[in-house]
Amino acid sequence: MANFIQKIIHLIKSFLPKPVFLFFQPIYHYLLAFLAVLIYRFPSKKLRVIGVTGTNGKSTVVEAIHHLLRSQGIKVASVSSVRFKINDQEWPNTLKMTMPGRFCLQKFLRESLKFGCQYAVLEVTSEGIKQFRHRFIDFDVAILTNLTPEHIESHGDFEKYKKAKGELFKKLSQSSKEGEKEKKISIINLDDNQFEYFLSFSADEKYGYGMGLSSLNIKGLNEIRAVNVQFSLEGTRFKIGGTEFKTNLLGRFNLYNILAAICLGIAENFSLTEIKEAMVDLEPLPGRLEIICQDPFYVIVDYAHTPDALRNVYQTIKELILKERRENKLIAVLGAAGGGRDKWKRPILGEIAVSYCDKVILTNEDPYDEDPAKILAEIKSGISSDYLSKVEEILDRRKAIRRALGLAQTGDVVVITGKGCEPWMCLARGKRIPWDDRKIVLEAIKSISKEQ
Repeated sequence: MANFIQKIIHLIKSFLPKPVFLFFQPIYHYLLAFLAVLIYRFPSKKLRVIGVTGTNGKSTVVEAIHHLLRSQGIKVASVSSVRFKINDQEWPNTLKMTMPGRFCLQKFLRESLKFGCQYAVLEVTSEGIKQFRHRFIDFDVAILTNLTPEHIESHGDFEKYKKAKGELFKKLSQSSKEGEKEKKISIINLDDNQFEYFLSFSADEKYGYGMGLSSLNIKGLNEIRAVNVQFSLEGTRFKIGGTEFKTNLLGRFNLYNILAAICLGIAENFSLTEIKEAMVDLEPLPGRLEIICQDPFYVIVDYAHTPDALRNVYQTIKELILKERRENKLIAVLGAAGGGRDKWKRPILGEIAVSYCDKVILTNEDPYDEDPAKILAEIKSGISSDYLSKVEEILDRRKAIRRALGLAQTGDVVVITGKGCEPWMCLARGKRIPWDDRKIVLEAIKSISKEQ
């Protein structure tokens, strides 16, 4: 039934002239959302739904919350850019969509009820909000990880992007559950520059997280702050309220992700001891600062595709691996997605890469219908002529990865960003080819070893 309705709607869409469709686009997206929730019978009304939004870190927060809830014996479903999970079952998200479409999402929520889930944790994107994928989902908790420029061309400017994210927080006061009223909770990164905007939305309880002892002393705000923070390659240690925490996740940016999950646990009345025990065995997500090998040199794969995320990855590597070994090199494999997406960031990515790295190999990522060589040229346009000697261009991503590995010496770090564990590379005319940067790395290492 759902598939039939979708086909009819998409058929009508295909016959409409583009200007006409663009005019009626909001109605089209709203209609899909309404039909989807009708067909799957408003499943979110029987779930406690947690929405995680922000520019970076959403998937890790979703994973951490899922893990925390399961550690307490709670049945939970979750969706992220990496995978779908219902309790302890999981399968990869191969949609190339961080937030699935309306029918897919409502069907997933209905399925989660069949397996007895009490909670659902959803990664919520600004594009998803713009297309009403969040409509008719009753959110109980809204979490902000951070906010830096992204999808600017799609939204028009940063303020519109921010307001799109704000729609998730606005939903807290609009949701209604079957039976007894559940408390609505907002959780916000207080170290982010935009925290005041997101605190302005009403909620029954508000939580904020950050690092250091400095308190904002805002009435009604529960502040959770990490102190005595120690970063290392073995993980991160910190204290909250006298309780010492340890996580396997690396780097400052991941500590913020863990703090968001800790806030959720506190808001749901878990003890700090219970939360601490859950965080100890939380494993990093695949393709997120994932160390593929470390002998004779490090190879790291990460999903970073925004300026802020890329900077965080390079900084973390410099601080945790290369700080004591300044003679070793950081070698980057870098690209940028096509499809007209966020062209503004391409020169910035290039500028960041050469400022941190000793060698940068520009390569293909997901070109879609754009000319890959033109994408590389736009990345390169942000690189000062003083640094061009650091840069090579190899369009074939497989060859670029092999070249980076061939350049690496003992103790160096090769970092490959942009795709993480994504299972596809998207080419022109809708073509997809199977891909996984991690597998490509292992194949290349094996090939190089045979040749030596």
